[in-house]
This record gives sequence, C-alpha cells and structure tokens, in this order.
Amino acid sequence: MSDSPDDDHVRPDGVSDRTVEALGKLSEALETVEEARGHLYAFHRRCGTADLALGEAVDLLREAGHAELADAVETDLVGRNILEGRWSFQVVEEYDDGYYAAFKEHERAARTALVDGRSHLFEAEMKEDRRTHGRRHHEATPATSGSSQPRE
Repeated sequence: MSDSPDDDHVRPDGVSDRTVEALGKLSEALETVEEARGHLYAFHRRCGTADLALGEAVDLLREAGHAELADAVETDLVGRNILEGRWSFQVVEEYDDGYYAAFKEHERAARTALVDGRSHLFEAEMKEDRRTHGRRHHEATPATSGSSQPRE
C-alpha cells in the first residue's frame, strides 16, 4: 500500500501555494460558520426548553394559588416571539436558507473552479508536512492503517 495522500487530497497541477492557502482560509471561515450554526441550533433548543419550563412554572403558580401572577406570565411570555414575528425555529430557517446556504455555495464554487472540487487541501498538505512517514498512527490514509472505516 502507498503511504501517500489519496488523490482527493493532492492539489491539481498548476495550483499555487497562495490558492491553496486562500481556499484553506475560506474553509476555516466556513467551519466557523458551521460552529455558529451549531450555537444557533443550541439557542433554538434552549428557547424551546425555556418556553416549556415557563409553561410548567405557570401551572405551578396556579396550583400554589397565584392565579393572577400565572395569568400575567402566561399571557405575556408563554409562546412569545423571541424576535419580532419569529420563534427561534424561524430564525434558524432564515439563517439556513440565507447566509448559511450562500456561504456554503460560494465555498463549493471556489473549490470547484480552482481545485476540481477538492476539499481540505491546506490541511492535507499540513498533515503531510507534520506526520512521521512510515510510522504507525501517522499513516496518510485510513486504508494504509488497516482501518476498514469508510471516509465520509
């Protein structure tokens, strides 16, 4: 077996270092957007969890004899929009369909135009530079390490 990167992680002929660096920075930016998206989904889940707990608090206030306070909280807060006209799922949808989709498309288009759609070339080259060739646990690909796990 070869101890070289797979073809998907080797820059095409004629691609400059600066191009690989630029695509690496674009990939880094996308990864940050992906992380932000995860935080947005966590925010969405936390908002929903808070609203359900608020409903339980209202029920408990009523059971404890505080109907007027329970009514005020229920009327003003339970089911309230977190932003004008929006629940958190609508914020997530707008982000996904707008900024996130546009970002993903521009990153994909740049890779397609410049390196035949290959991804993570900057990281693959960093791996080649940093690993100890021929040493166990420093293999170029999963196939050379005896792993049967497919690459996703």
